[in-house]
Amino acid sequence: MREKLVNAMKDVFGDDQRRIDHALDVLKYADLIRQSHGGSELVITAAAILHDIGIHQAEIKYGSPAGNYQEIEGPPIAKKILGKLGVQAADTDHICRIVGSHHSAKDIDTIEFRTVFDADWIVNIAADHADTDSEKLKRMIEEVFKTETGRQIAVKKYLNRPGLNGKAEHWSGSGDTIL
Repeated sequence: MREKLVNAMKDVFGDDQRRIDHALDVLKYADLIRQSHGGSELVITAAAILHDIGIHQAEIKYGSPAGNYQEIEGPPIAKKILGKLGVQAADTDHICRIVGSHHSAKDIDTIEFRTVFDADWIVNIAADHADTDSEKLKRMIEEVFKTETGRQIAVKKYLNRPGLNGKAEHWSGSGDTIL
């Protein structure tokens, strides 16, 4: 199923390699978080792969890739993909609720949602908060993350990097692996 979902996502994104890579990075971190916190592997995998699936439609319809527009446009596209793949209705509904809330965190608080939410944040910090000072970033990580594993990954990746003389250095926002 994972390969079919990845292929469906790639079909929607076409030659937009940046968005394909983003989805695959979110999937990688979602897998790590799920190993610690559990949850439905199918729901987490599908939601991680499809979480931004509405971004192109949002750009076409609203002229913006903003998260609130992705949350509107993503669920119908995800539902169509999941239907073609024969995913059960209850799982499809859960996945679409995650896709429809992955920026705002509205109306859903399942372990599957928290896992995908944190995985997306881990990946987005590098792009969206590259100039944030470490104290502000530390506070943000403490407040935003919804799983302990997600929080630990973010701290290790962005705050606990040894620098000169053994002191922590400000992270570069690079895609360094943490494990």
